[in-house]
Amino acid sequence: MSPAAKVSKKGRRHPLANVALIAVGLLFSGGAYAAFSSATASADEPTAVASSQEQIEEGGKLFAANCATCHGMNLEGTEAGPSLIGVGAAAVDFQVGTGRMPLQMQGPQARVKPKQFSDSDTAALAAYVASYAPGPAIPDEKYLDAQGNAANGAELFRINCAMCHNVAGAGGALTEGKFAPALTGVEPAHIYEAMITGPQNMPVFNDANLSPEDKRDIITALKYIENTPSVGGYELGSLGPVAEGLFIWIFGLGAIVAITVWITAKSN
Repeated sequence: MSPAAKVSKKGRRHPLANVALIAVGLLFSGGAYAAFSSATASADEPTAVASSQEQIEEGGKLFAANCATCHGMNLEGTEAGPSLIGVGAAAVDFQVGTGRMPLQMQGPQARVKPKQFSDSDTAALAAYVASYAPGPAIPDEKYLDAQGNAANGAELFRINCAMCHNVAGAGGALTEGKFAPALTGVEPAHIYEAMITGPQNMPVFNDANLSPEDKRDIITALKYIENTPSVGGYELGSLGPVAEGLFIWIFGLGAIVAITVWITAKSN
């Protein structure tokens, strides 16, 4: 064998070299993308407010007495309730602050009812759950003042929320007995917390999807709709053309029939 042939054979790449090179490239690019996405998503996340040990201990007592039956003594979850590890203080403040938890009865979804805990007890429960693992924190007050850009908020709401909650926030039906609740009268903090925790059927809108300023704008738009009288008169629940068409069909057509009968009877 000639020396040239030996050199050529010795310098030949292994058949799997290209595969290994591609795999390494994908590994590094995927890792870099994941790190960048995680940093972007958490860059503007509300930071958890420091809780005292006494508050956490008080929350632990309340949790053991009222929540552990369904969620487990260590928040690990049971057949009756999901794990709460990593849900954060925001999820507790939303669920307990709106009266959805403790759950009154099993059903397609938890319903709003008078809350069972005071604000201080709710804060203690939130602090206790948040002490187990990091999670979405209760939002900063500066995002809850409803003083943002209502026009931008209305556009974002139409794009991301109106298909379930109705364009005016009046709520709507979903499948299997579930529903998107009306957003009138809901506290700004609970609207914000719903966006970052995704309760029940709602998707999560983290800061990579909607920035804190965007969430503030959505709250502003909802409060503007809630506090501004309808320029078109009685709004029929803001349920859209179905309610309006039904009103015209029953009352409008009924009035025409009544007038026709009256005219006919008068002429006779």
